[in-house]
Amino acid sequence: MTTVRQRRVAVIGGGANDEHDVSLASAAAVARASRVLGDDVCELTIDRGGQWRRAGRSLTPADAVGLLGGCDVAFPALHGVNGEDGAVAGLLTMLGVPFAGSPVRAGALAMDKWAMKLVAGALGVATAPGILIEPGDAVSSVPLAAPFVVKPTSGGSSNGVSLVSDAEDLAVAIERARCAGSSVLVEPFITGREVDIAVFRGRSGALRVGEPLEIAVAERAVFDQVAKYDGSAPFVIPARVTSDEWEALEHDAVRLYDALGCAGVARFDFFVTGRGVVLNEVNTTPGMTEHSQVPRMFDAVGLGYTSLIDQLLDAALAR
Repeated sequence: MTTVRQRRVAVIGGGANDEHDVSLASAAAVARASRVLGDDVCELTIDRGGQWRRAGRSLTPADAVGLLGGCDVAFPALHGVNGEDGAVAGLLTMLGVPFAGSPVRAGALAMDKWAMKLVAGALGVATAPGILIEPGDAVSSVPLAAPFVVKPTSGGSSNGVSLVSDAEDLAVAIERARCAGSSVLVEPFITGREVDIAVFRGRSGALRVGEPLEIAVAERAVFDQVAKYDGSAPFVIPARVTSDEWEALEHDAVRLYDALGCAGVARFDFFVTGRGVVLNEVNTTPGMTEHSQVPRMFDAVGLGYTSLIDQLLDAALAR
């Protein structure tokens, strides 16, 4: 009889950024699923000040490194800067700890919305034309017709995002975005349906794609932070797309996943317009509660939440 050794899994949540609470929810869900799988779970948290903690007790960086080094595999659920941007991937890589997530390059490029736009353009993946506003730039107008979307180039959870209908409100929107990130991106508002698609590479090396999900927000609205987490935005699965639109979504998502060098699961957010699909953003550490978009997309193709976590951990160990 073959005995399967219990996995020692480090689940990392929190983070010193404005996505701290969202990350805690993702990490708690991953830890629950890992325990259901029979794993020995070590839950680690980074508090808002950057201090490592375990079960409420503060840890020195050396303590945290020691705990991580004693684990078979890690599942980082850190969203946003100092986590999803490649920071935690770099730490785990240097420690030699396998982890369920993308490596440094993929996380860093995807987190920078301007850099991601350049990569997508080189691959022939359509994006909205954008204007980068760096720290210190005095901007009173942009060569775009309103309405346009103003957002920080880094971060997620729609923090600092504004829909500007009147050009006179541009300066206020830019300052709001700068509170969530120093560099700001201004793009024309894209009229279309927001459709997301998720991809991960399993233990065998084969890619698996979830059912596309449509976010049914009202016309001339953005999927903002409130709608994202108060449950008011209905998700439609499968998304209402034609076979040609589905093929284009899958094609562009897989190309981006491979070109960035992603690992683990990544979510690709698109707009489906009358002229084709347009990339909005790439998330290499998407929300991972039982009710988040990615788990819903894979549940719709027969891969439940606990099985999804199991396969992501298994693939990390195989790498």
